[in-house]
Amino acid sequence: MEYLVKDEQLELKYEPGKGAWTYHLRIPNSKNIKGKWGDIIVSGFIDSFKIERRNLAPIKGEDKMLSINAEIRKAINKKGGDIVTVTLYLLSSIKQITEKEVLETFKNSGVLNKFKKMSEEERNGIIKKITSVKSEDRQIKMILKVIERLGKDND
Repeated sequence: MEYLVKDEQLELKYEPGKGAWTYHLRIPNSKNIKGKWGDIIVSGFIDSFKIERRNLAPIKGEDKMLSINAEIRKAINKKGGDIVTVTLYLLSSIKQITEKEVLETFKNSGVLNKFKKMSEEERNGIIKKITSVKSEDRQIKMILKVIERLGKDND
């Protein structure tokens, strides 16, 4: 389990006019977590209230925000400006496939030897293209296309 914060004292912020984020927590040291809305999902506790599968809101160049709705505020009996004890752990984040994982996949698919027979420039280009993509789903699709292409070369 990857904790973002553990038993940390944070201020429940109140900023009128922010819609669902009128009441929110800023999660310290979270600005470098990559991902758009829906990519950064957390669970944990705010005081003794258990939260499950909540999205952190990304804010470019700033720490992420966690919206604190009326249900949570009522359960913990807190309002804007109050201090809460927060424990949050990351459920998901963008996972990027590494070069080692790509090569292992090629090996398991029986195309690694064919891949190794390519020029170094072509191999490096394929690996760079796959590992530079930000979405794991897109990386997988690219890997499958390379495997398919290399497999057809064996026919």
